[in-house]
Amino acid sequence: MNKKDTILLDHGAGGKVSHAMFSELILPLFDNELLAKQNDGAVFEVPPGRMAFSTDSYTVDPLFFPGGDIGELAVNGTVNDVAMCGAIPLYISVGLIIEEGMQVVDLKRILQSMARAAQKADVRIVTGDTKVVPRGKVDKIFINTSGIGSIPTGVHVSGDGAQPGDKVIVSGTIADHGVTILSEREGLKFDSDVKSDSAPLNHMVKGMLESGYPVHVLRDPTRGGLGTTLNEIAGQSTVGIRLFEDRLPVRGPVRGICELLGFDPLYLANEGKLIAIVPGADADNVLDIIRRDAFGKDAVIIGEVTEQDPGRVVLETFIGGTRIVEMLTGEQLPRIC
Repeated sequence: MNKKDTILLDHGAGGKVSHAMFSELILPLFDNELLAKQNDGAVFEVPPGRMAFSTDSYTVDPLFFPGGDIGELAVNGTVNDVAMCGAIPLYISVGLIIEEGMQVVDLKRILQSMARAAQKADVRIVTGDTKVVPRGKVDKIFINTSGIGSIPTGVHVSGDGAQPGDKVIVSGTIADHGVTILSEREGLKFDSDVKSDSAPLNHMVKGMLESGYPVHVLRDPTRGGLGTTLNEIAGQSTVGIRLFEDRLPVRGPVRGICELLGFDPLYLANEGKLIAIVPGADADNVLDIIRRDAFGKDAVIIGEVTEQDPGRVVLETFIGGTRIVEMLTGEQLPRIC
C-alpha cells in the first residue's frame, strides 16, 4: 500500500509531514480565523460573567457505527457536557492520538464528521494537537475534546439542585447508543433500524433556559446510563428519586435486544439525551419546549423527586412493586464512548 494512504510516525513528529497534514487535511475542514493563525493556542474574547469548561476522551470501538462515528461523538459529547452546565458552548479543542498505520481515508472521514458536528452545534474548533504512536499502542485513534462556554446571567444549574416536588424529564428514548455499539461490536444482525442517538443538545438547552422556567438540574446520561446518572443526582442533592417503569421510553427493538442479551436499558449509554429536573408546576411547560426541538420529540416525564429514601432511586414496576435502582458498580460495555 502507498505510504500516502496510511498514517506514519512522521505525521506526529512536528516536521514537514506534520505540517502538510495540518495544512492540507485538518485546517481546510476546521477553518476559522482563530485556528488559521496556527499559534500554540487560541486567543479570544470571552463574554462577561461565569464560564463553563469540560473535557472528555473518546475510545469507542468500532470507530464507525449506525448513527455516527467517533468524531461526531467527540464533538457532540463535549458540546453536551458544557451545555449541561447551563452554558452556551463556544469553542472546542481537539487532541488526536493516532496509531501508526491508520488509513488516511478513515481519518479524513472522522475529521469531516467532526467539522459537520461543530457546524451543527454552532461551535468552533480553535486549537488542537496530533500525536502518532507506534502500532499497537492505541487502537486506531483516540480523541480528546475540551470545550468552553458562557453561562447566561441568572442561570444556576447543578447536580445538587434537585428539590422535593420536582419532576424528572428525559428528552427521548434511552439505551439506543449502547445497544448500537453492542450490536456492531459483536456482529449481531437484527431486523431493526437501531442506531446511535448521538446529537448536539445545546440548542435544546438554550430554548429551555430562555423560556424563563426554572431548571434545577441538567445531565446527559452517557456511560452508566439513566440509572447511574440519577443515582449521582440523588446523592448530590440528598433527595430520593422515584421512577415509573411504564413511562420509561425504550424503543421496542432496543428493549427486545436488551431482554435477549440480558442487559438493563437503564444502565446503557446514551449520547443524545438529557435529563432535566424542574419544578413540578413548570414540568409540562418545559416538556413542551423540549418536544419542539428536533432531538426532543419523544421527551417524557419519567419520575419525581421526593424526600423519602435520600440518595436512592426507586423504580415503580409494571406490576405495582418497587425495586431499588442501584448505582452501577462496573461498566457493562467498555469503550462505548
